[in-house]
Amino acid sequence: MIKEIQTFSKVLARREVITLSFGAMIGWSWVLLTGEWLQRAGTIGAISAMVIGGIAVIFISLTYAELVSAMPEAGGEHVYTHRALGRLPSFICTWALIMAYVTVPVFESVALPTAMEYLFPDLRIGLLWRVVDSNVYASMVMVGVVGAILMSGANYIGIRFAAILQSIITIVFLLIGLSFIGGSMVNGDIQNTTPMFTSGVGGAMSVLIMVPALLVGFDVIPQSAEEINVPPEQIGKLLVFSVSLAVLWYVIITLAVSLAMDHTSLADADIATADANAVVWNSQIAGKIMIIAGIAGILTSWNAFILGGSRVIYAMAKSGLLPSAFAKLHPKYKTPYLAILMIGGLSCISPFFGRTILVWIIDAGSFAIVIAYGMVAFAFLRLRIKEPDMQRPFKLRYGMTIGYLALLMSIGLFVIYLPGSPSALLWPYEWAMVLGWILLGVIFYWLASRQEKPA
Repeated sequence: MIKEIQTFSKVLARREVITLSFGAMIGWSWVLLTGEWLQRAGTIGAISAMVIGGIAVIFISLTYAELVSAMPEAGGEHVYTHRALGRLPSFICTWALIMAYVTVPVFESVALPTAMEYLFPDLRIGLLWRVVDSNVYASMVMVGVVGAILMSGANYIGIRFAAILQSIITIVFLLIGLSFIGGSMVNGDIQNTTPMFTSGVGGAMSVLIMVPALLVGFDVIPQSAEEINVPPEQIGKLLVFSVSLAVLWYVIITLAVSLAMDHTSLADADIATADANAVVWNSQIAGKIMIIAGIAGILTSWNAFILGGSRVIYAMAKSGLLPSAFAKLHPKYKTPYLAILMIGGLSCISPFFGRTILVWIIDAGSFAIVIAYGMVAFAFLRLRIKEPDMQRPFKLRYGMTIGYLALLMSIGLFVIYLPGSPSALLWPYEWAMVLGWILLGVIFYWLASRQEKPA
């Protein structure tokens, strides 16, 4: 039981709230995966998938917008589900969310050296061992570990510094991305956009299943709500705006790459967006600059999820759902430092397993986030019925309809990861991650229950 009164500092303004959320959603994928989307679905097919998936996530984000305005407290999903559904459902929802959040910094500590390799082709030094089909090099491990230490340190010393860092890095990749978009519109060729569709509906669906994972991150706003110096009714609007902005970004980048490179060139590209930038500006340096933008995206996503994940862990511990040590704030920096250190520690471990685990990590994390989305949508509906008079500064029109749509969409997304689906989680690797996380959750829940009794 935490006896001293501890509070976060309200330091985040509107601009910083948007950059935190937008930066979390725009990571490395817009540089690395755009070519694959176009190959799978064609120009219109890929863009349509982005729009449809984006609309689904916007519906889900609308439920979050109302809830965060009504309960502007650190913890987001945990706070909503605890109030609406009770202790155990809240733990299930929030523990799934934490898995999704933790997998992002863990992913980025492996992605960073992978991206750096494109800038420095001779980076692979000191072969350590092999994990499945990937060699692990000492130099690559070092880059990932150093990155994890620096990003964790930035969050350790305070959200204000982390937010400033987020804003600067976001501006960097926005400028590079906008330069590419402008160049593609001027120097691109409409003939390159053919074929408009590849593999019909199946091709578009193969892109659609990725969209929820691409847009994970808007809920860092609810996680840091106690540190936002913005009226409650505005927080919800900022959340929905940031999601819409991210969807627009993915759509325009996809179109720009399609204009810059034809279908054959895309198939041969190592990193499509970087190669497209090189083509647009007729310069290999431009391609490397785009990789820098991708690294900036890695850092913004990394930063945001350390911030969000640590606040969720803090909120759960404060409610007695995790060991109470995680509810401590640093006496000087006012940050949940033990939660930050835990996330940082896991991020330091993952580079030792090499790039093979990249897909496993993101797939397992995506599965977890869909569980959280569904339970939040259910909590939203439950609170509309259970507490109709709750103060809701940002109250949705047709709220029940939107809530049911969000719940149905979440269930639909959940199903695509189950055995029998073309996009099912991989056995045993991805399912081992999920089951291992469940086991860890059971242990933490038991420990937290035991420590509550004396209080």
